[in-house]
Amino acid sequence: MLLLWLLLLLPLLAMLWQQRPSWLILLQHQVAWRALAWVAAWQQRKLEQSTLRVGQSQLQALMWCLKRAQSPCCLPRGITDMSTFRNRLPLTKTSQVQEEESEEQLPPSASAQFHGEASLQATVLGLVTLNKAYPEVFSPGSTACVTPTSPWPSSVPWLGHALGRVSPIGAKDTRTLLLEALMSPGLRALEARTAVELLDVFVGLEAVGKELTEAVAAGNLGTPLPSRAAQLQEAMEQGPRGVMALNLWPEQPQGSYLLLPGVPFIELLPIKEGTQEEAASTLLLTDVQREEEYELVLTDHASLTRCRLGDVVQVVGAYNQCPVVRFTRRLGQTLSVRGEVTYENIFSAALAQAVGQWPGAKLLDYACVESSILDSCDGSAPHYEVFMELKGLRNLSEENRDKLDHCLQEVSPHYKSLRLRGSVGPVKVHLVGPGSFRVLREALAACPSSSSPPEMPRVLRLSHLAQLLQKRMIS
Repeated sequence: MLLLWLLLLLPLLAMLWQQRPSWLILLQHQVAWRALAWVAAWQQRKLEQSTLRVGQSQLQALMWCLKRAQSPCCLPRGITDMSTFRNRLPLTKTSQVQEEESEEQLPPSASAQFHGEASLQATVLGLVTLNKAYPEVFSPGSTACVTPTSPWPSSVPWLGHALGRVSPIGAKDTRTLLLEALMSPGLRALEARTAVELLDVFVGLEAVGKELTEAVAAGNLGTPLPSRAAQLQEAMEQGPRGVMALNLWPEQPQGSYLLLPGVPFIELLPIKEGTQEEAASTLLLTDVQREEEYELVLTDHASLTRCRLGDVVQVVGAYNQCPVVRFTRRLGQTLSVRGEVTYENIFSAALAQAVGQWPGAKLLDYACVESSILDSCDGSAPHYEVFMELKGLRNLSEENRDKLDHCLQEVSPHYKSLRLRGSVGPVKVHLVGPGSFRVLREALAACPSSSSPPEMPRVLRLSHLAQLLQKRMIS
């Protein structure tokens, strides 16, 4: 009988919870933050201990991965120290790992890459750090989840409700979640599972912003809110602002990240300046030098592979004994049509400089192609082609298009010398229509060997992907 009464009372309790007074919401929010602060203090102490004893912490992380390997049959016997580990397990690249996982039908390593405790530490310390730098982001009703999958780890599922997230967690489409979020006048931050998904949300918001504000004004999800629609329209005209990445120093203009000595096990492969040659051996966190560049190498317990990620970091500081790094570029995202090497960060700097000289233009996304991929030389010298999506400009004069080539010559002496000799032709600039890079990401996700979410390349190596953008050219 008692169970029957409880079942009858559940709808009433749910209604009362939805209509709880503002003072109860504030109380719940304060209690959640006090609990979060306690957990954060505990995790901060653990962080201090692990970063002060980096060598011991890294050895413990390696032993944890070896003991919990999901493929023990492939595990070489007798690995008890770092030297044996390096000798018995060769370095592999991300593409090789993805191919092996596809053939063996193993779960992707990225899904099991982070141990639950490390995920909890990163989440809690990240939230507290972000709250110190931008306290308005975590006021009640200021944050909204805009992708169907919650980014919160399973170990702290209550935080989304307790901290006053606008959008409820559920299997809704992204557009509905975004529309619900935009209806809240206290909105300060949008939250997604991955940075790529969040980028798609912002790009889509700029592309269909007018449609969404009209839906808010018309009350497609409830009460018409014409004043809120006007606020949204004004904000969209100013363009997007805010934090797009999370680290322990979010107030700094350039993102800096602390490399932790836990799981996954991290090694750093030195980058030889001006060459694509591989270094002889990897280094541990305590062995790196400030201002030097390294490629990240990760080992996790899912596939037990020493995987070269292709991400290049520069050491910019230290936190206790652990390096603080800044991501600079990705190996493999380089342009070369005459043996030169134009890195991703060099081309991006030139492009940003050129866009700054185009009145009213704002760069949303871009991708590069070597002319041989599209067979577009037509008897001319090999060259770079760039497809870009702009806001505020739908056409470019030839004079403005040439500015990108001039900017690239300024930042790359080697490229300039090839241009002066005529060995390389000028960069060709193409504008593509709204949503083109969302379509490109969908095409990347459909590839069998693609990671999840797919990594967005700056240099396209496959002709069908380049042709996809070529078909969406508007200028």
